[in-house]
Amino acid sequence: MNARYQILTIATLLALGGCANTGGQSSFLNSFVPQSAGKPTVIEALNGGIVDPAITAQLSAEDRIKALEAEYRALEIAPSGQIVAWSSTQSGVSGEVYAAQPYEVGSQNCRQYVHKIMRNGETTTARGTACRSEDGNWTPLV
Repeated sequence: MNARYQILTIATLLALGGCANTGGQSSFLNSFVPQSAGKPTVIEALNGGIVDPAITAQLSAEDRIKALEAEYRALEIAPSGQIVAWSSTQSGVSGEVYAAQPYEVGSQNCRQYVHKIMRNGETTTARGTACRSEDGNWTPLV
């Protein structure tokens, strides 16, 4: 899929998603899951995200995927400051991610973002920045 088609698709989805916004959290944002076409997924490109690996190591594989998907949705399609929530009914772990306004560094689009994970009554907050590479994947800056 070429970059122009991806941008057009995302712009269309954002426009449609904005029409259905009821003032609360958009169900569109929470239903969007990136798809892989036999290549490394966009989720893998996040390299584990911005949350401390010592914390994510304590999460189930399913919860780690949900957390990374929320990071991707916040970076890729969420308006600035809009929370993208995720939760696990089995483990009771939940989280929320929100990204700041995009900005450019050279030819790359970048966004600062925050990811909060709530687990066993404790909240862990991670802050970071990710930039979109030429292949369209978001990569956290270290």
